Amino acid sequence: MEQLPLDFYTRNDVLQIARELMGKLLVTNLDSKKTSGRIIEVEAYNGIVDKASHAFSNRRTNRTETMYAEGGVAYVYLCYGIHHLFNVVTSKKDIPHAILIRALEPVTGIETMLCRTKKKKLDFSLTRGPGNLSKALGISTLQNGFKLIENTIYIADDGTKFTNREIASSPRIGVDYAGEDAQLPYRFYKKANPYVSGKPK
Repeated sequence: MEQLPLDFYTRNDVLQIARELMGKLLVTNLDSKKTSGRIIEVEAYNGIVDKASHAFSNRRTNRTETMYAEGGVAYVYLCYGIHHLFNVVTSKKDIPHAILIRALEPVTGIETMLCRTKKKKLDFSLTRGPGNLSKALGISTLQNGFKLIENTIYIADDGTKFTNREIASSPRIGVDYAGEDAQLPYRFYKKANPYVSGKPK
């Protein structure tokens, strides 16, 4: 298993990177506990030209500033004051591309994940949806801005590859406010995987 290098993240094509993240492992080492899950659903956000992006029209706030960092850092923000959502920042500095990780298939540290989510047994909701997966892996806004080439939180390649036939695309979920950009096919997911978070409206 190899940690993805910095130059994986600093490329310009956020859609290509999003597709290539499919099948990779998101890994956390927190509180002396290692957890990981296979990425099976993502959404790409194409920076300042994307009406669904937090950085649309070059919006820069305390929250979005992490998106303007050089690719290869975590952008973690709080949604509805409850859910911590983990995103991968990509591209060069000051180009705020990001990819939301929407669902994982649990791989390592499942008992730890169950403890963190207060579940008694494994079911598909454990890492289905971006808020659930962050809770299971111990991710919070405390990791916002963390470099993904270090040991606390990173993405690794264990050789698993999904074929093009195994991956479907669709509009993103929950971005109705984005007008015509809400219909862009920027969501990728593994077909027939029970951990996939849901279907767009």
